[in-house]
Amino acid sequence: MRQVSLREFRTRGSKALETVPQGETILLSGQDGPVYFLVPVLEDVSVEDRELRRAMAKASLRKSWSLVERSDDKMSIEEIDQEISKVRSRRIRRKSK
Repeated sequence: MRQVSLREFRTRGSKALETVPQGETILLSGQDGPVYFLVPVLEDVSVEDRELRRAMAKASLRKSWSLVERSDDKMSIEEIDQEISKVRSRRIRRKSK
């Protein structure tokens, strides 16, 4: 996997990618660390697709945790469990209709 700075990619786009061998995944990094993955589309994308979805899910979870940590609105474990129960009961009712 090659690493390209986000600044270089923004200013020189295709020129920055010319140095990367075709088919190789590219990590775009900013000042605060990794920002994006550029994943080439190959004939068989099923394996990469799963890995990409997993990486995206982890990134989304990290972002959610970060938002919660910065938030003043803190929920107790009991409140969280109640919210989960409400959502699950709505899903069960929808499926039974």
